[in-house]
Amino acid sequence: MPSEEQVSISKLRLDIAKERLSYADEILKIGDYKTVANRSYYAVFSAMRAVLALNGFDSKKHSGIIAELRRLYLKTEILPKELSEIIDSLVEVRQGSDYDDFYIASKEESERQISVADEFMILAEKYCLEQLEKQKEDQISMI
Repeated sequence: MPSEEQVSISKLRLDIAKERLSYADEILKIGDYKTVANRSYYAVFSAMRAVLALNGFDSKKHSGIIAELRRLYLKTEILPKELSEIIDSLVEVRQGSDYDDFYIASKEESERQISVADEFMILAEKYCLEQLEKQKEDQISMI
């Protein structure tokens, strides 16, 4: 069962994820498509860290977060395996937009990035909230 601190960190990271995705949506309106890719990825990255916070896991390395999420949640199908494809596509587009001087980001691709990031975040938030409810139920049953 997650500690109160782990729950607080998870909630904070979910809030950060929502903020980043909202920012991506606002940036889409002004046409900065490369930044949309960055913010969409970081929204999902924060959501992954929110899920892992419930296990007390964190890493400064993106590869560590992704690997642990895949190991604990996707391979075991606690979360849908298809989320792995979302992660891969977000990483690929973000890396292209951040590091490739000649990368061309389109409006359509940016809209897709926001859409898949939103899909990921909905599932991550649902999982986190279910775990929080279980924790509350366990605490009540202990009384």
